[in-house]
Amino acid sequence: MAEANSWPSIRKHGLLSTTALLDLFEINGDLRRSLESQHRPNSVKITHPTHGEAVIRDQKPLREGPLAKCLVDMTPKQWYRTLNSYVFFWVTEARLKSLLEAKAYRGKTHTIIAVDTARLLEANAGAVRLSPINSGSTIYNPRPRGADTFQPISKYLFEERRRIRGLANAVAELAVRYAVPDISRCVLEVGHYRDGKLLKALHP
Repeated sequence: MAEANSWPSIRKHGLLSTTALLDLFEINGDLRRSLESQHRPNSVKITHPTHGEAVIRDQKPLREGPLAKCLVDMTPKQWYRTLNSYVFFWVTEARLKSLLEAKAYRGKTHTIIAVDTARLLEANAGAVRLSPINSGSTIYNPRPRGADTFQPISKYLFEERRRIRGLANAVAELAVRYAVPDISRCVLEVGHYRDGKLLKALHP
């Protein structure tokens, strides 16, 4: 789920984490520190003389008070920097649908990118991490989180989590460190959606 009208830039540069996007747009100083290390209640537009405009999306589901209480071995600043260093994918349509229907995002147009997971893993396996929780939300019964939340595939306790939580909830998020530069090779479909309905197909 990406910002509306972001597909041309994503197709050109890849799917970038906040950190990678700030590198590309050469954002430094106080603005960079605030975007990487602090809570973003609203989306922020950044500009570059060559690359044009991009939007760094908000972190509305991440409430600061509950976050501070559920972090086990990190400060909020460290957690924000961790999140901003990853590109995130939902692993089920149900989780995507839940975000699209959330109050903060319903009624707005979003770019939805569906990828072939096998191709994604083939090209980026070493950078892939799995999370058992929605790492960017502390709204409902926030789960403990910290340095061990994101695990390489080889270390992720999939069978244990499937036994406890069921197959649909064994993995909450798939994250890729820094960027997926070859995202176009993995894409199945891209479209503009609003309220769960396709407005315009962008690919194929």
